[in-house]
Amino acid sequence: MEFDKDLLKQRGLKRFWLATQYSWKGAKAAYREEPAFQYEAHAALVLIPLAIWLADTVTAGAAMIAAVLFVMLVEILNSAIEAVVDRIGPERHELAGRAKDMGSAAVFLAICIAILVWVAALI
Repeated sequence: MEFDKDLLKQRGLKRFWLATQYSWKGAKAAYREEPAFQYEAHAALVLIPLAIWLADTVTAGAAMIAAVLFVMLVEILNSAIEAVVDRIGPERHELAGRAKDMGSAAVFLAICIAILVWVAALI
């Protein structure tokens, strides 16, 4: 994949459109290539309508939905870290392992945050 220099040249709606296409391409790749992201996307299909139904206030519902999307966001970042590390080479290295473990820890913390938000909103 080559860097698209056209994106840097574009301004206004054209740049926005190209950036949106790249974002959509990344989301599709995450869904296609990352089982954890697939599970989270399927969970979001259940949890987002559930948040709308269960939330007492708009703020609580928004926080519940944001928490679900936050987990997905961190999963995408974790997957990006893993892809870059894997691109560098297949050999084991302490720093590569540390980077992958830290990305995984970030996903775990995001899930903990989501659980806390949901519990707080529902209590």
